Amino acid sequence: QLQASGGGLVQAGGSLTLSCAPSGRTFMRYVAGWFRQAPGKEREFVAAISWSGGSTHYADSVKGRFTISSNNVKTTVYLQMNSLKPEDTAVYYCAASLSYEGPYSTSDQSYEYWGQGTQVTVSS
Repeated sequence: QLQASGGGLVQAGGSLTLSCAPSGRTFMRYVAGWFRQAPGKEREFVAAISWSGGSTHYADSVKGRFTISSNNVKTTVYLQMNSLKPEDTAVYYCAASLSYEGPYSTSDQSYEYWGQGTQVTVSS
């Protein structure tokens, strides 16, 4: 019920912006997050944002390089990725929760809605 897009192939040091929006419905007062899963590894938290956009949280591995945001009408969540590294290569998933009561969550167990994943490949 979420549509993620924007993945692709980029050289190390480059940038990509991922987008995530609900399909077929409007989400009200959600918290959202991005996760990623590299081959042979477990899915890991990347970034999260509160409904208002006033609270964000990042994994240490992406802090200072990635920025999570939402548009003014809260219909789309973005993940701006700068200074990409080969170790950022993974399938990236967006997630949203309508029921989570905190400002944001770093646990994938907190999210009810997931996108299909978009591949990000960073070449060295």
